[in-house]
Amino acid sequence: MLYFDLTKTGSARHRSGLTRVSSRLRDEWGSVLTPVVWPKWDRAVKATDWFFTSELFSDAERHGWAEWLRTRACRRAAVFHDAIPLKFPHITWPQSVGRHASYMKELALFDRVFAVSETSRLELLEFWRWQGVKPLAEVSTIALGADGLRQSRPLRRLDAPGAHALAVGILEPRKNQTHVLDVAEDLWTQGLAFTLHVVGRVNPHFGRPLAARIRALRRRFPGRLEFYDGAGDAVLAKLYARARVTVFPTLAEGCGLPLLESLWFGVPCLCNDLPVLRENTEAGGCLAIPVADRAGWAEGLRRILTDDTAWQALADEAVGRRLPTWSETAASLRAVCD
Repeated sequence: MLYFDLTKTGSARHRSGLTRVSSRLRDEWGSVLTPVVWPKWDRAVKATDWFFTSELFSDAERHGWAEWLRTRACRRAAVFHDAIPLKFPHITWPQSVGRHASYMKELALFDRVFAVSETSRLELLEFWRWQGVKPLAEVSTIALGADGLRQSRPLRRLDAPGAHALAVGILEPRKNQTHVLDVAEDLWTQGLAFTLHVVGRVNPHFGRPLAARIRALRRRFPGRLEFYDGAGDAVLAKLYARARVTVFPTLAEGCGLPLLESLWFGVPCLCNDLPVLRENTEAGGCLAIPVADRAGWAEGLRRILTDDTAWQALADEAVGRRLPTWSETAASLRAVCD
């Protein structure tokens, strides 16, 4: 039996990387899993059963959770996303910061942990060494699916789209939309005509100044900036299909699903040059610029928007790449949790 944890993600109304992982795995596994919610699950399990979670957790949020982990009543597997709340506490929800150390320690009690990138895997192992934790868990990496929007891939993008740039991600300091807004403002002021589409719910703790900045820029540059406070998969798929380039100025990621999904649509991605993103940028279709290099970003965005030859080369690289699907991700996990 495979018990699948839906304690939080089962009722989540917003779309995040974490909920994307949970929903796509649940869809792919279908009838082979049994959904469970803590603490309503009666936990009458066999030693050969698997409990699988891609959620964040702590004993403070799940009464009796740590004690159950120590009983080892069945086999347990978890997806590990990142150590961001510990590395960037000043721009992370206080609740997440307070929970994350215990969450990462409790992962050591699992049988298998699947990190969403090699960067995240090494961060988890280093955290355990730092804390003096002797893990029971075997830690490996998984490749997350790029087909999160359930759309087929283009064979080739022959005609360069119009001047549309797309930014996807919750509005908050970690996603660093301020940087791309600064770059866009510079280019608009210089007379470059393009439209920036920003998609993402507003982080209620950190995002309001960003939302205000977007409103101000929309008044100053009519028709050049569109904002979508969250968007369904159908709307997002249309925006990807229309985009000439995606911009991903994030400061920290566990994997970077918007970059993978951009490549799936054959859309070149302009992003920050982070170690975790290099795991997916170096195979092509991306232009990685050093963090905070405003001039470099402006030059790169201008080139992709105006130079059809440069755009076509990146688009060809994106379309030609072998990208993982969620079906393959689920199958690789199921091969272990069987």
